Amino acid sequence: MNASYRELTLTTDEHFVDFIADFVMTLFDDAIEIDKTRIIIRSEQDLSRIQEAVATLVDSLDGAIVVDMTLEEKKNIDWIKQYQDSIQPIDTGNFYIHPSWFEPKKEKINIQIDPALAFGSGHHATTFTCLESIAERVKNGDRIIDVGCGSGILGLACAKLGAKVDLCDTDPLSVESCKDNFALNGAHYEHLWEGSAAKAQGAYDVVIANIIADVLRFIALDLKKLVNPGGLVILSGILDTKEELVHPSFSDLVLIEKKQKDEWVTLIYQKEING
Repeated sequence: MNASYRELTLTTDEHFVDFIADFVMTLFDDAIEIDKTRIIIRSEQDLSRIQEAVATLVDSLDGAIVVDMTLEEKKNIDWIKQYQDSIQPIDTGNFYIHPSWFEPKKEKINIQIDPALAFGSGHHATTFTCLESIAERVKNGDRIIDVGCGSGILGLACAKLGAKVDLCDTDPLSVESCKDNFALNGAHYEHLWEGSAAKAQGAYDVVIANIIADVLRFIALDLKKLVNPGGLVILSGILDTKEELVHPSFSDLVLIEKKQKDEWVTLIYQKEING
């Protein structure tokens, strides 16, 4: 252990803390700490890359979210244990997302995510409503792709339901985190790659993309090409102020459900069989 470590503190409105935390956890494969208005990231490595990525995300949201960032060097402590003491499991739909020091629930579909990986995490409204949608609509044997998979939690949920799962992310740390989390849960995926949805082969019964509205608009054509007639596209990561910007890019699909939790919207579209 080094004598010092770096600590990056991100402070934002309490409504956006989980959204920013979920984004950070697609980039960072070690423990983080979350409280009401702050995300605290600690590492013996340089954290400037994380700081720059968050700044880029905030800029892309056109002022919808303000994040104050402070990067400091501090005397070393055991921040993994601090994080373990603070984290709590999540119940959503049929799923129970928990770290290894909590016992699984027999009556639930258990997904284990440990903080030394990326606890990505079920706490944020978009992940929560995606998991609800998966529990309601994904069936055994469905072919699924999770685009922008992050920690892999959504793909894991599909795999636990018996789906055949492909996953992709443009960030290499997310791909490694996803591999680790599938192994931790004894779950299986068909294909996992670093890169975009454009590299996918064949078509899917359900296409899932929990990203942000501007990216969803940019990759809309790729997502729509991937879904089978009669299949579903589950979109999330959408601020309610950005929802109307997303609909035109998917207007050739049928909107069958909208879920909203806090300021965040999940949209479920269906591709018409004769469309």
